[in-house]
Amino acid sequence: MKKSELKIIAQDLGADLFGIADIGKIKDEFFLDKKILEPMNRAICLGVRVSAAILNEIQDHPTRLYFHHYRSLNMFLDQLALRVSNIIQDKEFQAMPIPASQIVDWTKQTAHLSHKKIGHLAGLGWIGRNNLLVNKKLGSQFRLVTVLTNLDIEADKPVKGDCSECFECISVCPVGAIKENKADFRHLDCFEKLKEFQKKRFADQYICGICVKACGARQNSD
Repeated sequence: MKKSELKIIAQDLGADLFGIADIGKIKDEFFLDKKILEPMNRAICLGVRVSAAILNEIQDHPTRLYFHHYRSLNMFLDQLALRVSNIIQDKEFQAMPIPASQIVDWTKQTAHLSHKKIGHLAGLGWIGRNNLLVNKKLGSQFRLVTVLTNLDIEADKPVKGDCSECFECISVCPVGAIKENKADFRHLDCFEKLKEFQKKRFADQYICGICVKACGARQNSD
């Protein structure tokens, strides 16, 4: 199966972003069975954009509408990954869809793998000051899912972009967790705020959306 063929299939199924990552050197980071992973050296990264209108409703905390939209996107992405996986399996290759949002270690806030790292390796964007993947067209206004496979398909190259002179996310972060140097991002401060939002029942999950709203306005207006 050619990459161009698979990309068309994914787009027809509703993907807004598509990329292929070489994961041969990072599989040890995954919380998955090493024996099953052994033959799988490619990751198909699929993305779906977030509704800008729903994001615009967010002011200083996540909204119930954003929470519902967030869950709907994750369910759609899981179904998208399942469909793509089945198509690959029909070609007699292995495929493993990884949930869009499933935490396996709540203390460290880690999942089976990092979708944003896969997205970076797949050429879909760079890791921004907001600690999220930033796409040149969509900013951070999208969600991702991953399909691991042993399909022999050409991998994309990571992009070398950065946030440059955009600092929109820094001023809006309610706890000042985002800094000019992305290496200084304060994970624990961010997580504590997410827990506060959840405790106040703005959302029944640890989500925010404030910096996601900020990261996209400039790209979308270009």
